[in-house]
Amino acid sequence: MPETSRRGLLFGTAAVSAGALLTACTSNEPKTGEPAANNEPAAPDDKPGKKVTIGFAGPQADHGWLNAINENAKARAGKYSEVTLEITEGSNDTAAQIGQVQTLINKKVDVLVILPADGKALTQVGLQAMKAGIPVINLDRVFASPQAYRCWIGGDNYGMGLNAGNFIGERLKDKKNAKVVELAGLDNLELTKQRSQGFADALKNYPNIKRVARQAADFTVESGQAKMAQLLQAQKQFDALWNHDDDQGVGALRAIQQAGRDDFLMVGGAGAKAAMDAIKADNSVLKATVLYPPTMAASAIDLARALGQGKGVGGMSELEIPASITLYSAVVTKDNVDEYLPTGFS
Repeated sequence: MPETSRRGLLFGTAAVSAGALLTACTSNEPKTGEPAANNEPAAPDDKPGKKVTIGFAGPQADHGWLNAINENAKARAGKYSEVTLEITEGSNDTAAQIGQVQTLINKKVDVLVILPADGKALTQVGLQAMKAGIPVINLDRVFASPQAYRCWIGGDNYGMGLNAGNFIGERLKDKKNAKVVELAGLDNLELTKQRSQGFADALKNYPNIKRVARQAADFTVESGQAKMAQLLQAQKQFDALWNHDDDQGVGALRAIQQAGRDDFLMVGGAGAKAAMDAIKADNSVLKATVLYPPTMAASAIDLARALGQGKGVGGMSELEIPASITLYSAVVTKDNVDEYLPTGFS
C-alpha cells in the first residue's frame, strides 16, 4: 500500500485503494469532547443516504489500542446522520460476547461489525448472522471461516515485524556482529507469532545481525517493565530492541531509564501517542514505531454503511466492497511523526 494514500481517503464513499491506511478519521487529542480529527469531513461524499443500523461488538477495552478501536467506531458513526450505532459493552469472555452478538442479531440490525475476543470461538455466531441475512464486517481478529463474514479488515502483523526488522536492519547494516533483542507480546496469540516471524524474516537479509534474546510480555506497562528489566540484566550489550506493543513499551522505557542504558535504539509497535511524542522529542532510545492503526474501526463503519446502502468503494470500478482489506504497517520516525501524530491513541 503506498504511503501517499494515508490521509483523507476513506472507505464507503471515498476515493481509496483497497488496503490503504485510513488515518483521517480520529485522534485522541480532544476538541469539544470529540477526537480532534473528527472536525474533518467524514468523507468527500458524506451526503446522507439510506438509514442504516450498525451493530458493533468488540472485546473489553482493557488496553489503549482496544479503547481507541471503540472510540474510532463511535466517532465515525457519529459523522453520518443516517447511521445508528448499536454498540455492546465489550467483553473478553467469549460466551458473553457471543450473547451480545446474538442480541444484535435479534434486534435485526442491518450490518454487524465484530472484533472478536477470539476469532475461532466467535466463528459460529458470525455464521449465524450471515445466515440470518445480516452481513458481517470482521474486524482484525479473523474468524475461522470466510463464510462467517462478508468483509475482513485488519492490520498486518507479519508486516509489522517485517518493517520493524527492515528499519533496524538498515540502521545496523554496516555494524559488524550487531545484536538485537525482541520484547514480544502474548505468545499464545497468533498475531504475536506473525510479528515475530516477520521480524525474523527481515533479519535474514542482514547476515551481520543476530537476534540474541527474546522475551514475551503481556501488552501491559507492568509486564513490559518486568520483562525488559530481565532482558537488560541478561544482555549487557546489544544494538537494537524491537518491542511489539507501545503500551508495554511505556514500562520497557521505564526499565531502560532505571538501568541507565542508552547504548541501543528501540522500535515500538502499534502507534500510541506517547510513543510518537517520545519519537518527536528524540530524548530516549525510542526512535520509531510501526503502526497497527486503530482507525481500522472507523473504516469498518464506512464499509458497514456502504454495505447497508448497497454501495461499493469510491474510486474502484467494482460495485461491491472488497472481501478483504489489509492495512499497511507504516514506520513512524522523527522525519514523519508530525503527519501521523493525529492518529496516535492514548
